Amino acid sequence: MQISKFMTPEIIFGNQSLGQVGESLRRLGASRVFLVSDPGVANAGWVERIICYLQQQRLDYHLWTNVTANPKDYEIHAGIAEYRAKECNAILGVGGGSAIDAAKAIALLATNEGSIVQYEGVDNIQHPLPPMVMVPTTAGSGSEVSQFSIIVDSTRKVKMAIISKSLIPDIAIIDPQTLMTKDKLLTANTGMDVLTHAIESYISLAATPLTEVHSLQAIRLIAQHLRPSVASQYNTEAKQAMAMASLQAGIAFSNAILGAVHAMSHQLGGFLDAPHGEVNAILLPHVLEYNYIAAPEKYRQIADCLGENTAGLSAHAASRLTLKAVKELVSDLEVPQSLSAIGLHPGQIDLLSSLAVLDVCMTTNPRDMTVHDVATLFRQAL
Repeated sequence: MQISKFMTPEIIFGNQSLGQVGESLRRLGASRVFLVSDPGVANAGWVERIICYLQQQRLDYHLWTNVTANPKDYEIHAGIAEYRAKECNAILGVGGGSAIDAAKAIALLATNEGSIVQYEGVDNIQHPLPPMVMVPTTAGSGSEVSQFSIIVDSTRKVKMAIISKSLIPDIAIIDPQTLMTKDKLLTANTGMDVLTHAIESYISLAATPLTEVHSLQAIRLIAQHLRPSVASQYNTEAKQAMAMASLQAGIAFSNAILGAVHAMSHQLGGFLDAPHGEVNAILLPHVLEYNYIAAPEKYRQIADCLGENTAGLSAHAASRLTLKAVKELVSDLEVPQSLSAIGLHPGQIDLLSSLAVLDVCMTTNPRDMTVHDVATLFRQAL
């Protein structure tokens, strides 16, 4: 049996769990908190509520919301300058993957010198980070429980994957009520990100029994609850289920890593500044088609979890139902289904393909990919 590691933060889950924010930071030794969020989350009222909980614990804080949908290296450098100037000693991230990834990157530079671009890749962090508490509001990225921080290198226009167990937050607080202020497009895009995390972590070369159980349960929850969650902003059952799906998929991919969808979407997100979940939704069916010969039995399991009837079918026939179910979900959610719709031009494909094969997520894709293979998939998705 192979040796494997399985890492998670302390997890606090459930309605009203936001009330644990101040107490959680206090017991980690925080006294002045650097609160990272974004304008959309602030406008929805969640930042104001969080600040009340900090004040209840008599914690000083500094609010920083200068982060964009795909956080850039220069934003991180501006953030760490404020962190130091305000003499903070703990990080609180509140928002989607962008805010949480930015918070983790700022925490990295709080105790490690240099530019954020120096830390691209795996295990390049030398010194322990300050206390980190993360509060997701999108049911999408899973960053609140993962060892990933994805930051755009603005010079190369490439999304960097920074991976280290040091980036796993101390505490993740998941309150499904925060999902009720999302519109249907964001709900659909982030939900497709969760599905991609779940599927890619399940078929990853680094998957283990400890990760697979989380991947499969996330797929089951998504199949049952993503459509209702998109249909109604106030469907509490669907919101709770999608929050749990995002959590479980995040735990899975943090430990099993991902695959070609993310290796490719990182390039598009950095180059086009496109929404991550939207890009994943476009690419996922094409990459699934390419990968299925590498893991037909796993595709059968995915099809079952997606609600397809695979009884009596061969592994090949059952695996095709996975593709059918994913395509139907993408269609029902009314998200873009082509890369040309989000601004990709054929002349950009060769460069993006050459970068995608170097992405760390490509190393755990179950089927080998050349630059030519990636370029073919990009063209199919146009």
